[in-house]
Formats: sequence, structure tokens, C-alpha cells
Amino acid sequence: MKAMQVISLTLLSVLAVSAEVLRFGRCPKPAVQANFNSSMYIGKWYEIMKLPTFFQKGECGTATYSAKSPGVIGVLNSELLADGSTNSILGSAKVKDPAEPAKLEVSFNASPPGPYWVLSTDYEGYSLVYSCRDYVIFRMEFSWILSREPTIPEETLEELHGILSSIGVDVSKMVPTNQDEAFCSAMSQ
Repeated sequence: MKAMQVISLTLLSVLAVSAEVLRFGRCPKPAVQANFNSSMYIGKWYEIMKLPTFFQKGECGTATYSAKSPGVIGVLNSELLADGSTNSILGSAKVKDPAEPAKLEVSFNASPPGPYWVLSTDYEGYSLVYSCRDYVIFRMEFSWILSREPTIPEETLEELHGILSSIGVDVSKMVPTNQDEAFCSAMSQ
């Protein structure tokens, strides 16, 4: 029993260093977007806010989705790093169960797939994405608020925060992404 506690605490310590949103307890099972239509989701989205992640270090984040095949979406995530360079990664998102098309699994390069659940979207203005993984006695949460434009109305942001809060996400931990047009112009060069 003592060895299991040491292993759990060691794992918890390692993950806590690399992931900022680590919580005790199991992942919630929130409702997702009803009748999700991936063809309407295709296109460019701007990252407005996110729970901090160990794999995103820049600003001006965008996600561009493309149709690859039935049930598969191409993913291109890009960000502007502090040194002025652009960091991009290609991946794909696959529908795990056709009965729940808003529950996708996304993978990049050789990484194992992770959940990408579209909790809410109107396809033309906003998208609320949630991801969570269970690790023994704790969970690691990720969430992104995306917009088709570099800004989002405050009332929409409040509504999306309300959805996250209702499933136990601490929205005070979310950080805004700089999408200032002048600052982000280096992304298009």
C-alpha cells in the first residue's frame, strides 16, 4: 500500500509540474453539442481563452479544421511564440462513436489520442471545447473557448463560463489569449 501511495504522489508531482489544471476526483461527463455537424465546424477558429496547458506556450492561437474523410477532421493548431516564431502542429480528430459525433478524439504525431468534446457551438461565432483525463485519484482538465473572430461578445463568454462552471470547471483559472491584430500580424507573414 505504501508503495502505491509513493507512486501516486510521484506521478501527481510530475504531472503537476507539467500541467497547470490538475484536480482530485474523476472527470465529469458533461452533455455535448446535440446533432453536432462536423462539416459546419470546418474552418478557422481563434483561441479566446483556455485552461493553461503544458503544450501551448504562445499567443495568437488558432485552430483550422478541414474535412479529411467521413468522421475524420484534419487539425492545424498554430501559435506565435515569444521569440516571434510560429509554432504549428498537424493532427486529426476522429469521431469515437457515431451516436455522439461531438465527442472526438484528437491526436498529433505519435501522441496517444485525447478527448476533444464540443460542449456547445453555434458554428458561426463560438465553440466551447472540453477535455479531461482520469489518472488514478485525480483528473487533468483542458478547455478552450474559440471564436470565428479574434474577439467574442462578453455575454457569450459569460454563458460559456456558466456551462463550464456547471460541470465543476474553475473558470477563474482560464487565461485569455492575446489576439491583438497588430501583435498577431506576425502569424500571417
